[in-house]
Amino acid sequence: MSIILGIDIGGTTTKIVGLDRSGEVCSMLRVRAEDPVTSLYGALGSYLAGNHLSLPDVGRIVLTGVGASYVESNIYDLPTCKVDEFTASGVGALALSGQERAVVATMGTGTAFLWAEQGKAVRHLCGSGIGGGTLGGLCRKLVDMERFGQIKKLAEQGDLRHVDLTIGDIARNPAETLDPSLTAANFGNLAEDASAADLAAGAVNLVLQAIGTMTVLACQSCQAETVVLTGAMTTLSQVQENFENFERLYGIHYIIPERATFATAIGAGLCSLQEK
Repeated sequence: MSIILGIDIGGTTTKIVGLDRSGEVCSMLRVRAEDPVTSLYGALGSYLAGNHLSLPDVGRIVLTGVGASYVESNIYDLPTCKVDEFTASGVGALALSGQERAVVATMGTGTAFLWAEQGKAVRHLCGSGIGGGTLGGLCRKLVDMERFGQIKKLAEQGDLRHVDLTIGDIARNPAETLDPSLTAANFGNLAEDASAADLAAGAVNLVLQAIGTMTVLACQSCQAETVVLTGAMTTLSQVQENFENFERLYGIHYIIPERATFATAIGAGLCSLQEK
């Protein structure tokens, strides 16, 4: 066996994906570590052990993500190369979604907005500091919790009516295009007795809606009607409802592909195959 390992070394997590020579995904792994080098080697060791592989089974390692800059030589003497994160994210998003072209929103620690089109270079449209890092920081202060999995579970129990101001709260006869249940002001109706779950739900809603608004602007700049969402934030329960609202409001089609969390790591491996 000879596999290609695509490794996305992010700000807080490392994702590793094994691809065969045809580009099919063999297996995936995600680990959390504060130090990018520790995260990389920990992920690699765990992946090999978990899949009963040894170093000779690896044909090539392809690195991407912000942490890739910390690696300056081959890993364990295996052929090692790098793919820039924007290219890897765009290629991975198109491959997973089956689209020819789309705006791509990679929702990681922050959020990058890309224009990806088959056969052309991926273009970075803009970026935002709002993302999973924002959610973790807000929830650390609001509910004394910063781990993504913990926040995700807590927010699912929250009630936004105790946090956000809706259009129906302030407008007797809103425009026909505006659902009265839509948010008029994040945290604009914060109740004194709002629970920790309510606050977590409000923080999730704020981050997702900020990202959603930027996808609309990105689409308008590219005359696009399709957005592919990737990154760990796509696993939040509130994602589906939030982006369905954006879809109804603006006529944009949102796609959350299977394996969206690993899109950048998959894209890195695919780029390596294409170059060969």
